[in-house]
Amino acid sequence: MSCFQDIKNVKEYIKAAEGYDGRRFIPILRRYLKDCSTILELGMGPGTDMDLLSKFYTVTGSDNSQAFLDIYKENHPNADLIFLDAVKMDTHRKFDCIYSNKVLHNLSVADCKTSFQQQLQCINPKGILLHSFWFGEGEMEHGGIKYNNYNFESIKKQISNNLEILELEMYSEMEEDDSFYIVLRKSS
Repeated sequence: MSCFQDIKNVKEYIKAAEGYDGRRFIPILRRYLKDCSTILELGMGPGTDMDLLSKFYTVTGSDNSQAFLDIYKENHPNADLIFLDAVKMDTHRKFDCIYSNKVLHNLSVADCKTSFQQQLQCINPKGILLHSFWFGEGEMEHGGIKYNNYNFESIKKQISNNLEILELEMYSEMEEDDSFYIVLRKSS
């Protein structure tokens, strides 16, 4: 069970995440997606990135923490939100893009690979995926939560053959070159 089922942990995370968002990814998405395209955000957490994405796109927020969804819904009663496991991707809906900002590293290596495979079922033909990760190797733990670090080679092993890499770039979030993002396109 995720620690984010507990409202206290959710509120602590929201406070700790203040000032961090995916603003840098908007110009990247705009190269590949027309305005008003549909985006599914995996692991929306406090909804900061959803707010940014919604300025240009039709966004559906998702999380496997009902507490995050409930808190966001309180201030955004008309938001399109779904309770969704990023591994199973159990939704009948299709999107032009699936986006996550430092979410998939919370999955085991095997579950991350499965998530990429399942995401293919949820994107339209020629759909785009944009995901960010911490750069590194192996598993680490912070605050009782386990994370899997990836580098360019290890993330490529997670990706289905039906996905074409459009961009794979480093960036700095807390330290120099501590992160990277990958943009993929569904090939059929």
